[in-house]
Amino acid sequence: MPAMLPNTLDALLDRHYTANTPGAVLLVAKGKEVVYSGSRGLANLQTGAAITPDTTFRLASVSKQFTAMCVHLLAQQGLLQLTERLALYFPELIHWREVQLLHLLNHTSGLPDFEEHIPENQQTQLTDEDVLQITAQQKALLFSPGTQYRYSNTAYVLLGLLAERVSGISYADVLQEYIFNPLGMQHSILYGVDASIPDRAMGYRQASNGGFIIADQNIGTATRGDGCLYTSALDYFRWWQALKNHPLFNITNQPKTKYSSIDDSKGWKYSMGWFVSDIGNGKYEYCHSGDTSGFTNLVLRQPEHDTLVACFSNIAQNHTFLHELLQELKGFPEFSPKSALAYHLQELTR
Repeated sequence: MPAMLPNTLDALLDRHYTANTPGAVLLVAKGKEVVYSGSRGLANLQTGAAITPDTTFRLASVSKQFTAMCVHLLAQQGLLQLTERLALYFPELIHWREVQLLHLLNHTSGLPDFEEHIPENQQTQLTDEDVLQITAQQKALLFSPGTQYRYSNTAYVLLGLLAERVSGISYADVLQEYIFNPLGMQHSILYGVDASIPDRAMGYRQASNGGFIIADQNIGTATRGDGCLYTSALDYFRWWQALKNHPLFNITNQPKTKYSSIDDSKGWKYSMGWFVSDIGNGKYEYCHSGDTSGFTNLVLRQPEHDTLVACFSNIAQNHTFLHELLQELKGFPEFSPKSALAYHLQELTR
């Protein structure tokens, strides 16, 4: 491990957070070891609970890689095929016969964005079934499936429902039985109004007076497959180990065969819940951000160096911190993404 990395990351955390503010946890790993783990700030301003590596954060869109994995595991069991039509499982969407499951996974479905069609009189949090109903009511796709890339929360909400319908158990139980329990991820759970979330960080946003206001939930934060998972930094490390070493969870070959192109000139793709950068010679880098009410997250995987950077924060739109983190990592090539992916991440975290 570079000798100055801990000092650099400690100083970064100290510049942004105090013992009385919400904050963040930052984990860096190489191979089988966590080489840096640091946290600052409070998980809960009301109770004064401090953020630790066991604190669980709402992952927002970082959750999508877990949803994609559930679908992948169901396919491995022969319970579905990625090239099957969406309408096979959702007769409510029979008018869109050409949409395949793979289109949903890689954001090429053309499904309407449910966020743009929420009823004006909606008072309660949307459920996945609400999203399905909203989607079924729309008359046209945004484009012909498979012809364009367009990031879609609608698609991943439906994929969570798909896992539920195919498995015959709740999506929360799918995650527990297929991923969390086998990998020993005891600090990971799907959000639900009545769910008991261990060591939970509450989400906040900065107020105009410089203080912080609770911003943990909004009308769209109860949909599941697109961003409702809670996990800790240490549990995420366990997940990363499984992606590399567990035969059931290894999706190394997926970006080569099951992907959508975001920008061919830069080698940017999307595959199985990950933004992927093709850096040549058969090598790839992976990342995903997550930004929702009260939380801002970023994960980076560098298979070339066998490294991981994971940062979870319980402050909304905490993009300045993530931008500075990326800048600091440029001084440590083993942990810093190549220029193309770094630029893409900056676009994501503006």
